[in-house]
Amino acid sequence: MEEKLLQVIKAIQVESPVDKIIKQLKELIVSGELKPGDRLPAERALAEMFQVGRGYVREAILKLEFYGLLKTNPQSGTYVSGLGINILDNMITDLINFNKDDFNALIEARYYLELTSASLAAERRTEADLKEIKEAARQFEMKTKENVGAVEEDMLFHIKIAKASKNPMIESMILLLIPDLIKNIVENNVCGKNRSKQSVPQHTALLKAIESGNPKKAEAAMAEHLNDLIEISRAGFAAKQIAAKGF
Repeated sequence: MEEKLLQVIKAIQVESPVDKIIKQLKELIVSGELKPGDRLPAERALAEMFQVGRGYVREAILKLEFYGLLKTNPQSGTYVSGLGINILDNMITDLINFNKDDFNALIEARYYLELTSASLAAERRTEADLKEIKEAARQFEMKTKENVGAVEEDMLFHIKIAKASKNPMIESMILLLIPDLIKNIVENNVCGKNRSKQSVPQHTALLKAIESGNPKKAEAAMAEHLNDLIEISRAGFAAKQIAAKGF
């Protein structure tokens, strides 16, 4: 009885402030308070209305903008997309329900995006890009040697590589995936306590490959860096298939 009950019970999902903001914006659109083409209030005003920090408002707007539900004009502000209300309603619902907790899928998506990102960065990076990637790698190594958490520095290193790819879609997708992924890795100690120390020489090899301008070497270096993570993902998908077959 207890075993059956445990299979039925699901973990409680704690709603993030970002999802709450997206839900409220959806309600405003569906109710007609905000119509396609209407301009949103400024970030500061929205933060006061929702009683949250401006960072949460910015993240919600970026997500909605990424999926084409909001359009931002640097000169005049952020507007609701010109799509019909029914389409906006369904798309925002799908965005809210997007399964961020499928860790194996997050790893797999990030892996293939990062390989492409590294390859393009080697081909397209500028001297300014290299300087930023080097600085991010230096900050990560410094924090790691001091035995201080270097999650943000690790994130920044990968974001700088994505930026050097000169593909804004790849950069945006990596920006969306990395925070949830690293949060899962840290909270669940997925790769063990030595992951950061192992990453330092891997970052160096990746940086050298990008600097050399060799896309294949950069892709191989990124694959080596993320190898333990993709193996976890493959094992997770394999376990799901076995469970689905009832073995």
